[in-house]
Amino acid sequence: MNLIVDVGNTLIKLAIFDKKILVYKKIDVKSDFDKNIEFILTEYPSTKQVVLSVVGGFSEKSKSKLYRHFKVFEITPQIKTPFVNDYTTPLSLGVDRIALVSAACDQYQGKNTLIIDVGTCITYDFLNSDGYYKGGAISPGINMRYKALHAYTERLPLLDANPPINIIGNSTQTSIHSGVIFGVTLEVDGVISHYKQDFEDLTVILTGGNVHFLRDRLKNSIFANSNFLLEGLNYLLEYNH
Repeated sequence: MNLIVDVGNTLIKLAIFDKKILVYKKIDVKSDFDKNIEFILTEYPSTKQVVLSVVGGFSEKSKSKLYRHFKVFEITPQIKTPFVNDYTTPLSLGVDRIALVSAACDQYQGKNTLIIDVGTCITYDFLNSDGYYKGGAISPGINMRYKALHAYTERLPLLDANPPINIIGNSTQTSIHSGVIFGVTLEVDGVISHYKQDFEDLTVILTGGNVHFLRDRLKNSIFANSNFLLEGLNYLLEYNH
């Protein structure tokens, strides 16, 4: 069995795969990492190897704990990938984006694929049908937009994300919800439509922690898969072995 440790900007995702089958998943705050690892050591003793993906901060203490108990494979921009990287700055490509594109190579081989990850940031990554990664885009995520409205104004409140009922907000709160959620929805739909002008056979994957805010709002056809990044990390571990 493989343990996946995905360290994000805010949370850590832990997952156990038996070959390609996801058998366990936990999303938690970073401070509970040691407790979660002890649980895995007890409940899944046959787990011997770990793939580690770090985007946000991760303490040396936590990393050392992994190296004490498992054989660790850490994702870096220098690893072997199943795609040709056409990014002009390949060493700056985030390891999360490498994993997402790798998952597309594994699951949608020979297809023009746009992967949209709706997390702290919204990332767009395009893999063409010949297996070339061409790049994409990065924009502020949903929670970042709420925080920016509060941080850069004098009076706008900081709100938790909440899908609006109507595009016309009738209060400051509902206006903020409308601006953020409809703004993101229209952005994502617009990007998909733009890609489809050049690639009619486009396959679109929507993933990330905020998938539920957009999945049923988009006009374009998409495949929603909240575990796509974890599947990509698991595939990279097997691919590099």
